[in-house]
Amino acid sequence: MKSTRNRSSASEFLLLGLPIRPEEQGMYYAFFLATYLTTVLGNLLIILLIRLDSRLHTPMYFFLSHLAFTDISFSSVTAPKMLTNMLTHTQSISYAGCVSQVYFFLFFADLDSFLLTSMAYDRYVAICHPLHYTRIMSQTVCILLVIVSWFLSFAGALVHTLLLARLSFLRGNTLHHFFCDLSALIKLASSDTSVNELVILIVGSLVITVPFVCILVSYGRIGATILRTPSIRGICKAFSTCGSHLSVVSLYYGAIIGLYFVPSSNNTNDKDVIVAVLYTMVTPMLNPFIYSLRNRDMKGALRNMLARATSSM
Repeated sequence: MKSTRNRSSASEFLLLGLPIRPEEQGMYYAFFLATYLTTVLGNLLIILLIRLDSRLHTPMYFFLSHLAFTDISFSSVTAPKMLTNMLTHTQSISYAGCVSQVYFFLFFADLDSFLLTSMAYDRYVAICHPLHYTRIMSQTVCILLVIVSWFLSFAGALVHTLLLARLSFLRGNTLHHFFCDLSALIKLASSDTSVNELVILIVGSLVITVPFVCILVSYGRIGATILRTPSIRGICKAFSTCGSHLSVVSLYYGAIIGLYFVPSSNNTNDKDVIVAVLYTMVTPMLNPFIYSLRNRDMKGALRNMLARATSSM
């Protein structure tokens, strides 16, 4: 029985990486390294600004600081391993490392979804119920929303990972990807994956579809509120408070829909890998720019920090 178990479990997987030519490896390595460093430094800057500027100690920026931390972590799940493989020209990842990567990838992807939903709810309350905003979005409520987001993300990722760990891999150990993607691993499994696929459908609906619908409903209510009292000032105010969040939501869910919900044939692995790069690396990098360039409060906090740093020199 022990020997059967050993033969049914791959000790490592081979990641074929990105669909790029060998002579282009150096250029793409420099690009993705710059992308990853920008993601980390940009999101750390957001956390620092929110921490230092008392005017940003509001529910919206409380959620944004958690989103920035999540983006750093989400990108760090896949980028360092991909960059290491590109630099050393290796493709292997251990079984334990692969399963761990699946868990943390799902955890931070789910957490992103829940935090974006909390931010949409915050914007809904701010615009549709401004007189009751302070009472509804109290510190206790904000902390509770974050705790629930972390717990649901932990539970969802754990269920997928435990079900993945029971699968055997006899067909091979080569993944046409640059990280251990759950759907790619399930396709590679030699044992029955019907339970895994059912759980993906159910949990995916709970952590992706339901939050997305909640975001759409929130912004539908916001739009209806603006249309009831149309004014240039009101529209500009709503756009300034919601524009950044809407841009991030569009990038996040646009990539998810393109990656997981648009039907693709078995011969389009390259397309899936390219979209996954946008989802895991480019989108987290763009978030700091979106919130910095489109948000007046963030730009003001950055100017104040730079002014204090200049005056102290």
